[in-house]
Amino acid sequence: MTDTSKSQILVHDRCLNFLLFVLGLISDVDLRSRENNSAHHTREIDQKRLIVRRGQPFSITLQCNGSLRPRHHLDLVLHLGKRDEVEIKVQKERGAGDKWWFNQQGAQDEMLLTLHSPADAIIGRYSLAVLLMSPDGRILEKKDKMSFHLLYNPWCKDDVVYLPDETQLQEYIMNEDGIIYMGTWEYIKSTHWNYGQFEDYVMDICFEVLNNSNDALRNSQMDIEQRFDPVYVSRIIAAMVNSNDDRGVLTGRWTEPYSDGVAPYQWTGSVPILRQWSKAGVRAVKYGQCWVFAAVACTVLRCLGIPTRLITNFSSAHDVDGNLSIDFLNSYNQEKYINMALSKGRNFHCWVESWMRRDDLPKGNDGWQVLDPTPQELSNGVFRCGPCPVTAIKEGNLGVKYDAPFVFAEVNADIIHWIVQRNGQRRKVLDHATVGRNISTKSVYGDFRDDVTLHYKYPEGSKKEREVYEKAGRRVTDVPSESSEPGRLQLSIKHAKPVFGTDFDVIIEVKNEGDQDAHVQLTMLAMAVTYSSLHRGNCQRQTTTVMVPAHKAQQEVLRLRYDDYAQCVSDDHLIRVKAFVEAPGENEPLLTVTDIPLSRPEVFIQVGTPVGAFVCEQVKASISFTNPLPVPLKGGVFTLEGAGLLSSTKIHVSGDISPGQTVSIVVSFSPMRTGVRKLLVDFDSDRLKDVKGVTTVVVRKKYRNIFPEITECY
Repeated sequence: MTDTSKSQILVHDRCLNFLLFVLGLISDVDLRSRENNSAHHTREIDQKRLIVRRGQPFSITLQCNGSLRPRHHLDLVLHLGKRDEVEIKVQKERGAGDKWWFNQQGAQDEMLLTLHSPADAIIGRYSLAVLLMSPDGRILEKKDKMSFHLLYNPWCKDDVVYLPDETQLQEYIMNEDGIIYMGTWEYIKSTHWNYGQFEDYVMDICFEVLNNSNDALRNSQMDIEQRFDPVYVSRIIAAMVNSNDDRGVLTGRWTEPYSDGVAPYQWTGSVPILRQWSKAGVRAVKYGQCWVFAAVACTVLRCLGIPTRLITNFSSAHDVDGNLSIDFLNSYNQEKYINMALSKGRNFHCWVESWMRRDDLPKGNDGWQVLDPTPQELSNGVFRCGPCPVTAIKEGNLGVKYDAPFVFAEVNADIIHWIVQRNGQRRKVLDHATVGRNISTKSVYGDFRDDVTLHYKYPEGSKKEREVYEKAGRRVTDVPSESSEPGRLQLSIKHAKPVFGTDFDVIIEVKNEGDQDAHVQLTMLAMAVTYSSLHRGNCQRQTTTVMVPAHKAQQEVLRLRYDDYAQCVSDDHLIRVKAFVEAPGENEPLLTVTDIPLSRPEVFIQVGTPVGAFVCEQVKASISFTNPLPVPLKGGVFTLEGAGLLSSTKIHVSGDISPGQTVSIVVSFSPMRTGVRKLLVDFDSDRLKDVKGVTTVVVRKKYRNIFPEITECY
């Protein structure tokens, strides 16, 4: 090599070093959000920001002004927390499975960095810094102000939330539309709910929920370091969805008035609740009841990557004193009927189940875990419940964490009716089989109900059931001896499916299986109650003396008119009918109870044209409702929402709606995301509330036809 050539190389190197000094080696960083998010099942959340799942690699690209100099190297540093409370240095080579590491591949002006997170990494918002290091360890260049979010990964076998069934993952993580089962165990109704876990900024609000917990405010570093554990995080969420003792999302209220907030039955989705909480400076939203608390928790848990489903337990118990029984005191001998619940029973109660491995418990407790955010009882000093393994409830293992005795009672307690007779004596009527019926969740295969009762309890009356009761310390149902005779009188209540606003009959039947005629006193009482058994007023009471011939049945009719129940019926539209029989010669009085839900009309919805709906193109929805009541409706309002379709929108009806009148509205909106979507509509007024409607909207991309092939979508 000539001296001239050496001089040219020296000048080139000096120029390159000067260029790198002025411009830096790294000119730009591409987080490859679109590709990474698609691979990590987070594309529905965002395509611009990087959102990935733990235990699964992701790649970023560095645009460079040249090649990396010999003996120079890159370091990656991660930070978590508003004040960078947690720092993680990413290793350059694969080490232990519980460490972050990265590898790099380089070309002349581009480097591909692939980051590997452990399957038990902390979830949260990470700040990423790329450092160019000199051979002697000095920082020559720093590229920061980059961030990404890391979520749980139920697709990763090493993650404790791993769920191997793809069909279940599509339902319990990816589905934004749900069905909540309500009503009574005999008459189950369904209502659609918009979970909306992938709607704009919902993920950010979910982390805001975690950041405002008492644990986070007390010691943010310790709280962040625990967020690798879904047991810890789900327990925080169960506390934070209610606002009883923290900066939680929802305030509960179980009776009117709701005038300073939104009535629980008016909500049709979680997104407006979460957005209102965040926008108001983390001030609790008014109001929620059990299904609203459970649905919001389901949204947050699914968003963070924990497979979750909403559960309804029909005839649910709230055992306040730990004796595994729910007691009602009834007196039929006074002019005013007295009914007092000494514990609490509900027609239904909602909670959620989340799927996870329980490394903190003995083997056999993995899988579905009960979590209940409705504020009922304290758990370690905070209003929350769970996570509690469903298998522990079924097997009566009440010593496992968390709150197993309380959950066990919700599905297994006895109902005891104490009847005060004329002489003041109390008689006990025991019902073993009422609590914990038709435990329900939405099927993964469509919009229909799955019964999961046998996940929680063995069949009623089985030998295994009695063994579990003994283990749990619950009284065992006495098996009647063969010599014992059943009572000669039997009492039952029959009714059709009445519609709110109409008159209807309830038939009480007394059957005499004995050989002699029976002269009995029959008391029939109809009252308005809430789904949580709160007494709202008596609708009708009737006492009569009945002669029932031997081996025959006698029927009495209790007529209920709209005027009888309209003034006292609750927003749950529920009538409870009790029939009570006393007969000379019978050792025990007879009592039977049934709850009659009053059905409501539907809102009718028609969307789009025969060609369907297209993303970012305006579509019209025609919505109509007919007043079925014999009185005018005032203050009518429609509420619409749908994940990927439109945000929560209210439309007020001008003027009164006369009896039989149909009111129609037309709403235009532009779908934001493709896929099979649900449009949910709620109608409320002064006299008729919680009228629902739902329709399916298929949203597609519209392609521009450039001959000879389709090339680009709008």
